This record gives sequence, structure tokens and C-alpha cells, in this order.
Amino acid sequence: MSTLAPVTPLSAPDALASSDLGLPTEVPLDERDGRYLRAAIALADRGRSRGNRPFGAVLVSPEDEVLGEAWCNTSETGDCTGHAETGLVREVSPRYSREQLAQATLYSSGEPCVMCAGAIFWSNVRRVVYGIDAQRLRAFRGERLDQRDAELSCRDVFAASPYPIECIGPALVEEASQSHRGAWKL
Repeated sequence: MSTLAPVTPLSAPDALASSDLGLPTEVPLDERDGRYLRAAIALADRGRSRGNRPFGAVLVSPEDEVLGEAWCNTSETGDCTGHAETGLVREVSPRYSREQLAQATLYSSGEPCVMCAGAIFWSNVRRVVYGIDAQRLRAFRGERLDQRDAELSCRDVFAASPYPIECIGPALVEEASQSHRGAWKL
């Protein structure tokens, strides 16, 4: 079980500093993971440019084939479940076997929410790499009820899985945070 510290209200610039705040420590990535996480961040920016919340996701095979990509489309579609990771799972699960999905890595610009973590579990994806963590993201979202999330880590959802789901993040936090600057109502 993850033991996350309670959310401490921060100003957005302070959201990136983790020392003494109980925030998750940023992890380094190799070149491959960095490349695909940056692709997910670019999709978050594309989604934001279309009026959506800034989240993106990419699914990549072990052979570096991009199996699918998505951005959050909740504003475009009016579908409250149109999160990037859930949309990506909807796109790829009919096209690839569960065995193929188990070998793939899902890259997400932000830590998957509870719903998206559940979709990742049901898809059989076994490796997730994410950018900004939920705790830092809450500093951008503020206290508006329509922008709050269920304060449960994706790691808690993955820990309940009968099979291991590797979860790497937060990573490239500064880059992943750029998409959120000015994107949320205060």
C-alpha cells in the first residue's frame, strides 16, 4: 500500500519542489522511456489546444511500435470518461491480444487516475511510465470540486492486481508540468 502524504496547498511554481514536502521523488528515465513520455506530453498539449484537460498517453510495443495514442477529450466529446489512458485502452484493446498488451508500455503525461488505472489493469498492460504525479498535479487543479480527483494512487490500484504492474514515475516532472500551467480554473 502506498503511503502518500496529505495534499499540502502549494502555489503552482512551488509544486515542483519535493524536498521536505512529502512529494514523490522524481525518477530518472533511460532514452527510450524519455522519448515516449515526451510523446505523451506532446499529446497532452495537443488535447489542451483543442480545449480539453492536458493529458496524453501512448502505448508502445517492446519493438518500439506505437500501438496507439490518445489525449483527454472530455471537453470535445462531453464524455466524462474520455481520459487519455482510458481512451487509449478503448482504442487498442480490440486490436491487440491481451498477451501483446502485457508486453507493451503505457506512457502517460500524468499519473493515471483511479478510473484509468482500472482500465490499464483490465487491458493487461503490465508497465506504466508517467510524468507529473497526482500530488503535484493537485497544486495546479486547486480546490474546485469539478477539478478534484479521487485521492488514491494508481499504485494502490495496481497493487491490488493478481499480477505485477510495473509503475515508474514521477518522471520529467518539469516538462510534464508545463502542460498544466494556466490550464486549470483557479
